[in-house]
Amino acid sequence: MSSHHIKSPRDSVALAKLIGDATKANDEDFAHVIRVAPLIAIDLILRDPESKIFVGLRDNEPAKGFYFVPGGVIRKNESLDDAFIRILAAETGLNATRSGARFLGVYEHLYSTNRYDDPNYGTHYVVLGHELIFNCRPDIDLDTQHSDYRWLSEAELLSDPNVHENTKAYFRT
Repeated sequence: MSSHHIKSPRDSVALAKLIGDATKANDEDFAHVIRVAPLIAIDLILRDPESKIFVGLRDNEPAKGFYFVPGGVIRKNESLDDAFIRILAAETGLNATRSGARFLGVYEHLYSTNRYDDPNYGTHYVVLGHELIFNCRPDIDLDTQHSDYRWLSEAELLSDPNVHENTKAYFRT
């Protein structure tokens, strides 16, 4: 399904589940990929009309216990447009397309931890950063990977020790 067929946030959540189910690797395969290769991901900088930035408190590794912008891995055979829609919908319940976002650049995130809590390897991400600006503050529907969220100004975000350094990197010049 291409992004222009999305009619409502519910449609985007349904698409996220459909794409996620069809393209998600099993844990053994995914753990192997994390051990031997970088992961390609999309991070989303979401701004409200006051230019405040959305961050969610991560409940899983990597970056467990820190506030972070929404994001996720691009799956095998998943287009960038479909990944953008899936990740945004899955992590926030929101509906938007990549064509409505501003590309910020390519970033690299290196972690000593991984989602499986295996101490023998870390996680390496190559991240495509995108910014979305909303004309009203959207209602957020958090996924199970996050337990809290905040809307912060850039100054608040940069000074908060609970915001991860990889999120702060998007706002440093």
